[in-house]
Amino acid sequence: MTAPAQHIVFTPSWHAELELGYARFGDSTRPTLRRHQGPLRVQKHLYAEGPQVCQHIIVHPPGGIAGGDRLEVRASVGPNAWAQLTSPGAAKWYRAASPAYQQLDLQVAAGATLEWLPQETIVFSAAQAELKTSIELQGDARLFYWDVVALGRPASGERFEQGHFQAQLEIRRDGQLLWHERQRIVGADGLLDSPIGLDGQPVFATLLVTGEIDSELLQACRSLPNPVRGDLTQLPGLLVARCLASETLLARGWLIDLWTLLRPALLGREALAPRIWNT
Repeated sequence: MTAPAQHIVFTPSWHAELELGYARFGDSTRPTLRRHQGPLRVQKHLYAEGPQVCQHIIVHPPGGIAGGDRLEVRASVGPNAWAQLTSPGAAKWYRAASPAYQQLDLQVAAGATLEWLPQETIVFSAAQAELKTSIELQGDARLFYWDVVALGRPASGERFEQGHFQAQLEIRRDGQLLWHERQRIVGADGLLDSPIGLDGQPVFATLLVTGEIDSELLQACRSLPNPVRGDLTQLPGLLVARCLASETLLARGWLIDLWTLLRPALLGREALAPRIWNT
């Protein structure tokens, strides 16, 4: 007697790596390394602001991150170089039976500048997203970093009822810890609605920029007419901004407004928004 056939569920996963390097040549920043494995790419480098700032758009062709996927991005900005990295759209973490991972390792040499300005991360209900970011600054290296996270799909009325979102961020300067945070949010947890948590807001955003600003600029940032619940804190050598919002567009708009005010003061260049943000 022939045994009944067994139905095997095949759930493929992606392991993708991207390694980038930048160096200063004369008055221009040029890519010196671009290595990839799996579905992670960068588009052609752009010089919308002139040769000093090299802009790259990181692309994940599958369009979403599923259970078992593992993404690794490493970027190194050499002495006195300036790299600006962004993305063409939202990163989507799909519902899954197993965790998916993202690892970012960013190195910024003395005199160099890195702007890490991706578009939003959307974590679907029942996703299992685990992210780890490590940033090493050397000497007087400068950093402008942000992230926007939407739990569930607010525009579709989907709450984050299952799964988890876990993230760790560390920033060091010359080996000394400058910033460390860990967060873990579980679907349907009371933290989602608690006034000491997300207070019913499905979107949260963080901005971190090296340097210090005066009280006048700090007040200008706090007075921005944007419908989010946000504020800024000046720490020694690091400015921190956070907000809660009902929609990703509101949180991203707040970050862009802050970037527009802070970039000239802390990085010495007027803010010119990448064209990809408007497509």
